Amino acid sequence: MNRLAGKVAVITGGCSGIGRATVDRFVEEGARVLVADVQTDKFGELDAAHGDDVRCQKCDVTDERDIAAAMQSAVDTWGGLDVVFNNAGSGGSIATIDQISADEWDRTQALLLRSVALGIRHASTHMKARGGGAIVNTASIAGLFAGFSPIAYAAAKAGVIQLTKVAAAELARYSIRVNSICPGFITSNIFAASFGVTGEKATQIHAAVRAVSPQAQPVAREGTPAEIAKVCLFLAGEESAFITGEHIVVDGGLTVGPRHSWDPATPSPIRSIIESVLQGNGPLSQAPSTSDS
Repeated sequence: MNRLAGKVAVITGGCSGIGRATVDRFVEEGARVLVADVQTDKFGELDAAHGDDVRCQKCDVTDERDIAAAMQSAVDTWGGLDVVFNNAGSGGSIATIDQISADEWDRTQALLLRSVALGIRHASTHMKARGGGAIVNTASIAGLFAGFSPIAYAAAKAGVIQLTKVAAAELARYSIRVNSICPGFITSNIFAASFGVTGEKATQIHAAVRAVSPQAQPVAREGTPAEIAKVCLFLAGEESAFITGEHIVVDGGLTVGPRHSWDPATPSPIRSIIESVLQGNGPLSQAPSTSDS
């Protein structure tokens, strides 16, 4: 407890999912948190839960003025800024590369990549005055491998990973650390939100993702927002003081390797071929004879 005692944090997208879990965890650890979000209907719930330790402010992270205002508000309210979690986002456009429009591409990049760059930019000004700080960005396993998301989202998250590295290098002279987190299947509202689904259908999608997660990865259960919050706490605090420019994968082993590497019920295609050959059933058993008879 109290690993963030006396610290001031800004968390974008802090009203739900990973953001809300991180707000709760940061407050438990002694931080005061400015929640920057467009979901103004959830502000009352946060106020009731955390009182004076949390302040909520409407913030559309595709608008640079809103981002700058959120950072400034934290400084005006509590005297400085120590931690920023650039987390706000959704699935963006679901179009494939042969169908996506320029506007769809630009909106997705503005929400998922440009917002993070501007969050770092406006946070760093205040952190320099503070003598340092920690910035954490939400990336994704989709930024590392194909097949986990639509292309615009994947490209944006790959950009967040590289942005994290370069920003860490540029800001190290000011004692500002920058790291990112790559979640896997986490039970949050992003899957339904990506398709513009709300209400009962969103609940059904959430339940379906939760049901399939135990079969999708070596750690046979769904991941939770609280588990991402734990990693964010680590990256925000002194325990990670020697870590910067890194991305931490939190995916239950989903990307550790192909399914046959961890699921004994799934045969390895290479092993199957080798065993077939050794048993005399494969191509080598049919090779032409080299004898002189």
